[in-house]
Amino acid sequence: MAKNDGFERHKQPWTPAEVQKLHTLAKKGMALRAIAKALTRSEESVKERAKADGLSIAKLH
Repeated sequence: MAKNDGFERHKQPWTPAEVQKLHTLAKKGMALRAIAKALTRSEESVKERAKADGLSIAKLH
């Protein structure tokens, strides 16, 4: 199974609601994989957006 199977939204722009949810989940200390699943985005996409916004994501898997 390829890493990004199931992600049909390739390179979609982030909506304000998604950004808000990312910030909320990151502040709760959720793991990267869990946040990616909750937002239906790849872990890489979530990691890049969090970095751009200055958020730290828990490294738990």
